Amino acid sequence: MRLPRKLLLAETGRPLLAHTIEAARNPFADVEVWVACDDESLAEAARAAGASVVMVTEECESGTARIWRALRELPESEVIVNLQADEPEMPGEWMAGCAQALLDDPCADVATVAVPLCDGDAALSDPNRVKVVTDHAGYAMYFSRAPIPHLRKGGVCPLPRALGHVGLYAYRRPFLKRYGQLPKSPLEEAECLEQLRFLQAGAKIKVIVAENHHVEIRGIDSEDDYRAFAARWRTRHR
Repeated sequence: MRLPRKLLLAETGRPLLAHTIEAARNPFADVEVWVACDDESLAEAARAAGASVVMVTEECESGTARIWRALRELPESEVIVNLQADEPEMPGEWMAGCAQALLDDPCADVATVAVPLCDGDAALSDPNRVKVVTDHAGYAMYFSRAPIPHLRKGGVCPLPRALGHVGLYAYRRPFLKRYGQLPKSPLEEAECLEQLRFLQAGAKIKVIVAENHHVEIRGIDSEDDYRAFAARWRTRHR
């Protein structure tokens, strides 16, 4: 069951949204954090946490669509990092790594993060955990909710078999400008994964592999998720 008004929950003394804004600010020096939202109470919480706000009142099917609609009001930066508002524990090095990947690779339109999954890992068969496979240059070939690649009899299991996708993106600004003209993808609609629209339109997605991860990064969707986050926060701030 979804957790209503979760971004305003403040068991830690601050709204969840404020924690995410802090996480977004930490890896970058002198970079402005913007919150794109459609609710004035969220806007007030964002401003109180030191973020700038752009109101997007149109219905948006994804975070990318929301940023595309907000783009005209955002600063003229070459790279824009998209952190979901319910992910306050995203490692700063992952965010910085995504941004740097686009600065270092002029061929990449988008950058994202993934973590290794071993054969037999329960996440491989969990449709809620998105998997990605890459080419030899580290660009995404395909994302799926199914276990990939399929191990047909006689096949050799690659190591790692697949990567677990983390829903963190950095976009090159020209890609975002043309996002609104990208056709909806049959693959996207089949898997309910917006990044397949990028791939099917020919965009190149650079995948940063976080080898030494020790915490599973997932959005806070339930009351239990939020209580667990608040408990971890209190442990870190004793």
